[in-house]
Amino acid sequence: MRLLPVVVTLLLTAAVAYYIYTPLPDAIQEPWKLMLLDAGFRATMQVAFVKQWLGFGNYIQSIRSSTEGVEGVGVAVVGFDSGWGVKPGVRVSDTTFDGVSVRVYEPPAGGEGHLRRAVMYFHGGGWALGSAKKGSYDAIARLMSDELNAVVVSVEYRLYPEVRFPEPYLDCLSAAKFFLSPEALARYSVDPERVAVSGDSAGGNLAAAVAQQISTDESMSVKFSVQALIYPVLQALDFHTPSYLENQAMPILSRTLMVQFWLQYLDAEPSLLHLLLANNHSSLHQSAITPELRARLDWTVLLPPKYRKNFKPVVVETGSQGVVKEVPGLLDVRAAPLLAGPEVLGKCPRAYVLTCEYDVLRDDGLMYARRLQDAGVTVTNDHYDDGFHGCISFSFWPTHFKVGKRALRGYFSWLQKNL
Repeated sequence: MRLLPVVVTLLLTAAVAYYIYTPLPDAIQEPWKLMLLDAGFRATMQVAFVKQWLGFGNYIQSIRSSTEGVEGVGVAVVGFDSGWGVKPGVRVSDTTFDGVSVRVYEPPAGGEGHLRRAVMYFHGGGWALGSAKKGSYDAIARLMSDELNAVVVSVEYRLYPEVRFPEPYLDCLSAAKFFLSPEALARYSVDPERVAVSGDSAGGNLAAAVAQQISTDESMSVKFSVQALIYPVLQALDFHTPSYLENQAMPILSRTLMVQFWLQYLDAEPSLLHLLLANNHSSLHQSAITPELRARLDWTVLLPPKYRKNFKPVVVETGSQGVVKEVPGLLDVRAAPLLAGPEVLGKCPRAYVLTCEYDVLRDDGLMYARRLQDAGVTVTNDHYDDGFHGCISFSFWPTHFKVGKRALRGYFSWLQKNL
């Protein structure tokens, strides 16, 4: 009988180790930390799905409630083991811009007669998770305001399942137009020639889409001077790019999860998941997807050889008809900024695009950087060979990664020099 507890302990240990262990590329630093983080995220997701199956609400709402207790950690320890110390004095206020909830961060320096730079930021989270007011996003905004002596406006746009596309985009556009008004800029002592729009992941998608719209809106007297996109998601027609295939099982964002986020955002049936994973939705049979449109995300042309490698495009001949009509957001540039024409891209502001090697969205960012350059826009692409999706959010204790700190520092440095 004494042997039984030992056997049970060994079996449980083996089971936990098996659950946590994920093969990772050699270039990934601190692999066990990333495995543990990913295991925690997967466990949270799986519990949330079980609760939804049992009738306890949407799984996204379950994830939010389960993380409420830890989302404030980033602020509590900001500066601790992060390489930065935050000077006291950043003023934080919650308000609304044209009915959209925002959090405004104002640095201690400046004041009357001194105009400051500004950054409008859209957080990531698959258009379903994350908050401008909690966790790492709050911590990053405080640091940014302090380091850059900038007014930072972090937008709390509405999320799935409460809303779907185009509501999150419209929230961000409304907040942007409000902030870019001469009255709002004067209120916050912001230089109208030094206003950036930025975001990460799904927030990078929103930032790119808003930048395009503002740039082509002749009624706007003030426009963004730069855009800074952090591993942005930019298209939903090709889920067989080299990065989607190479990194399909990489933490923190798998290929399947990204497609699931797209389906939720575009208010599409979950049953379409396998169809999209097979690229059936973008088959040659879809007459709405013209050759010109396909060329705008042709990675065989837009990606350097080092990223194309020996991968071959997956273009289905017939596929499933009617998907594009059923899910029109697939071709809407407000949802998929990579599909915008060169006449739109050419009007966009100077750009910074951060990409990570071990990220399904790597090629989205690289293709967008190339298309912006081809349209005449000055682009800086910071690529992290040891980076993974979401790494910037993991720059603070206890989930701090060295690559996250370097990426955050590089992002701040570019803004310091270019804004």
